[in-house]
Amino acid sequence: MNRIVNFAHRGASAVCPENTMAAFRRSLELGATGIETDVQMTKDGQLVLIHDEELERTTTGTGYVKDRTLEELLKLDAGSWFDKDFGGERLPTLQDLLQLLQGLDITLNIELKNGVFLYPGMEEKVIEAVRAFNMTEQTILSSFNHYSLAYCKSLAPEIRTGILYMEGLYRPWDYAATIGATALHAYHHAVLPEFVEGAAEHGVDYHPFTVNDPERMKVLLEAGVSGIITDYPDILACLLAAEGE
Repeated sequence: MNRIVNFAHRGASAVCPENTMAAFRRSLELGATGIETDVQMTKDGQLVLIHDEELERTTTGTGYVKDRTLEELLKLDAGSWFDKDFGGERLPTLQDLLQLLQGLDITLNIELKNGVFLYPGMEEKVIEAVRAFNMTEQTILSSFNHYSLAYCKSLAPEIRTGILYMEGLYRPWDYAATIGATALHAYHHAVLPEFVEGAAEHGVDYHPFTVNDPERMKVLLEAGVSGIITDYPDILACLLAAEGE
């Protein structure tokens, strides 16, 4: 049986400020076998890990990520909003995370945050970075922008892609085949056992998000999902250990 991937959502975001190196390192300590993160592009074309297009919620900055240079962004505090003990945490670059994971048996799910702003050239830069760190086999590129996923597949057929969606996608494994995707990253309430079974019959994995309730985790594991994206990798790790995964 293939290993069920325990994806830490934005790192161990329940106990650390999301999308920081502190969160990524802590997730590994808590038993994560995968890390999910969000990538956006700066004014000077650098790749930074942050969920929101705007800076206000998780940093001391203001305005949009796209309107700031990397140098400007690295001066911001990305940790104290969560807890004063994390004061001084900085926005990491994609290269920072790739360097952390290089040589480790960890799956990396990079979500391209190009639904609001398209960030021309971001797909090429992400793929270039993944290849530079020899992480192609460990990486999944996901996005709500499915045109972007199709483009990524045309650029890098060897890198897996995962379709992010919320609800009501009919026979999603058929749709995945149209853009060469091998994973479905669905909102967990849109995942039913018969969907998981249908996808598996067509070689498509389910990685539902964001699952924090242990009972819901158990239901999805019983349904046969290939991975779960959670803010609590420690809880999922315990469930998997109990099931002998």
